[in-house]
Amino acid sequence: MGGRTLVIGGGGREHALTIGLLESPLVEEVHVAPGNAGTAQIGTNHTLSSSDVEGLVNLAIELEVDLVVVGPEGPLVDGIADRLTREGIPCFGPHAAGARLEGSKEYAKNVMLDLGVPTGAVRRLESMEAAREAIDESGPIWVIKRDVLAGGKGVTVTSERSDALKAIAEGLELDGFVLLEEFLVGEEASMLVIMDESGFVCLPASQDHKRVGEGDAGPNTGGMGAYAPAPVVTAEVEQRVITEIVEPMHRWLISGEDPYRGCLYVGLMIDEQGAPSVVEFNVRFGDPETQVTIPLISSDLFELLQAAASGRLRDVSAQFHDRHALSVVLASAGYPGPVRTDLPITGTLHPEESAGDWIVHHAATSMGADGSLRSSGGRVLAVTGISDTLEKAARIAYQRLDEIHLEGAHFRRDIGYRAL
Repeated sequence: MGGRTLVIGGGGREHALTIGLLESPLVEEVHVAPGNAGTAQIGTNHTLSSSDVEGLVNLAIELEVDLVVVGPEGPLVDGIADRLTREGIPCFGPHAAGARLEGSKEYAKNVMLDLGVPTGAVRRLESMEAAREAIDESGPIWVIKRDVLAGGKGVTVTSERSDALKAIAEGLELDGFVLLEEFLVGEEASMLVIMDESGFVCLPASQDHKRVGEGDAGPNTGGMGAYAPAPVVTAEVEQRVITEIVEPMHRWLISGEDPYRGCLYVGLMIDEQGAPSVVEFNVRFGDPETQVTIPLISSDLFELLQAAASGRLRDVSAQFHDRHALSVVLASAGYPGPVRTDLPITGTLHPEESAGDWIVHHAATSMGADGSLRSSGGRVLAVTGISDTLEKAARIAYQRLDEIHLEGAHFRRDIGYRAL
């Protein structure tokens, strides 16, 4: 047990996982495919796309790894866990059947409705005629979802009838149908649940900030920042989430021939009475939620993920720091639209040896031919502050972020505002 781990993906989530895994005395080396400039500094990057399932399986065999941790959802939906299991390689991430919970929103809704898991009502729309009728019967805030993997961008939430109809028309043209979901009122939170057939472990709840602008204005993004633990998930709310959502899902997910082994990301809406509903399920760690959750795990991360990947989660105990983490994303000019890349990133990017209170999580970064750090996409990096209060964690993150320079870059100055 121990030795080599392969992390699949190249974002901030994968950098956070790599950092966490390398803290384990059981881990000698971490390989990352494709990785980024941050993972290259502490692990070994391999220039393989995270969608190249065959290539990644061959790499895992060639490296003789003891564990594969899958970051993004794409390879899971495409069956990488099934392939690795056939090769006898433990994989943290569910098989293709389990990954359908994220691969198809309609399937996930039907599962929740069958199990009595609280969630919003949904209508499948296959024509503009049906769409107009449905729009007039519901609203005035409409939630339109495409039933595909769209990298967190396949959802339109709008109070403008014309925008709702436009989103439906685009979805119908691309996919032949769209889902119109009930708009849930309350405060959002995310809970990452590690599970296998022997049990489950709920990690500290977090809150993501999806909109590009302060005060949650502007278009949706992949996430502009997060913090944990989220105070909206009180002990009472957490117990309700476990009883009403996690336990029925866990029972169902382990009832088949191949049990679910990996992370179930529960996207929650908590109403004023503290009643939780599911907004969506993902079948992997969230990004940027991982960046604020992993630093709060005080027990051995490799041991935890390896146990779940091998079906013996009940044999390990997960412990957490009594601390707060807050992460702010630095995005390229123009994000979430088209961005310029290959720009130099300068400033204070490495915590001093003694400073365990902040981390720079690389995402869309690469090394230039001259050894300089360059931008390579929209969400470039995130600075995560860790402290005994959320206020201090926020202060640390923003202080350090102000020391990093990327031409035209922007970030939100209000991450954590609901709790602060």
